Amino acid sequence: FSVIPWVGKDIVRLAWGGYSVGDATLNRFYSFHFILPFLMVFLIGLHLTLLHEYGSSNPLGV
Repeated sequence: FSVIPWVGKDIVRLAWGGYSVGDATLNRFYSFHFILPFLMVFLIGLHLTLLHEYGSSNPLGV
């Protein structure tokens, strides 16, 4: 991300928690890796529930 103009270095510092990879970075990414599948299952379940309740729409009429 550091090659992105203007904001790349800030994104790297935010993701890494500093200018180098350390324990905090590994813990942060492991936590994200652990929580992401549960979040995805929740969002997919919510999506299917809303589709079942309201049905799908076809705004283009195709």
